[in-house]
Amino acid sequence: MGTIVCQACEATIGYFEDEKVTTLYGKCDCCEHDNEGEERE
Repeated sequence: MGTIVCQACEATIGYFEDEKVTTLYGKCDCCEHDNEGEERE
């Protein structure tokens, strides 16, 4: 089983099926919206 973790706040975003135990990093919805808001200002 694999886990998807937010690279900014380290919250668990989700899980996926995999033969090995794997951790992937991405961005959760909260962090994406915060970053977009900062870029617009």
